[in-house]
Amino acid sequence: MGSAAGWVWSIIHPLVLWASYVFIFQILQTVKLENGLTDSFPLNLFVGMLPWLLFSETVQRSASSIVEHANLITKTMFPSEILPVAIFLSSLASNMVVTALTVVVAAFYQGHVNPALAMLLLYVPVIGLFGVGLGWITAALQVYLRDTAQMVTVMFTFWFWLTPIIVQPERFLGWEHWVLRLNPMAYVVQAYRVMLLGRGAPAFAQVATAVGFAVVTFVAGGLFFRQMKKGFADVL
Repeated sequence: MGSAAGWVWSIIHPLVLWASYVFIFQILQTVKLENGLTDSFPLNLFVGMLPWLLFSETVQRSASSIVEHANLITKTMFPSEILPVAIFLSSLASNMVVTALTVVVAAFYQGHVNPALAMLLLYVPVIGLFGVGLGWITAALQVYLRDTAQMVTVMFTFWFWLTPIIVQPERFLGWEHWVLRLNPMAYVVQAYRVMLLGRGAPAFAQVATAVGFAVVTFVAGGLFFRQMKKGFADVL
């Protein structure tokens, strides 16, 4: 039997996740926004979830990609490094549909469209470089340590709460502020909110920091994968 909804599930899943967070944090426990961009918690939350869902899906699916395609890798000259890239591109397709719908809703609710929205063309590749770089690392480790995928799932549970998606950045005070400074996704999430909900562009320093994290991770991940790839056929 085939899937009745098909690709629509890729939209249903984030919507259900978003609705559950809205119910908990807006209905059961009222959260006041202090970012000066919007007074709508549901809209603020969903915009913050957009880059996170693309990034987390890329890395978590990549973690088991090599092991799942072991037959291709051991019996053919299949370029295994392309798997995390393909996963990012497939995740991007559904994410762009949801992003387009969010832009329409945000424009209607906020009453304006930010010209800086065009900077999404910069931030999508940033998420891709960062996600694929980490995807290469986790995919290679999974070949040798089969608990890696489970460890990644646990890591992303903590990472989600350390990113200003639900907990607003204004709440990170004192030493907690360094959590944001060292968290690449914090810069991306905040940039998405400025682009979709605000009227200006993300600060240059934040853009440069996000790009820097992404490029370094991509290069490091590629070098690590290339080194570990030499033993894939023997272990798989």
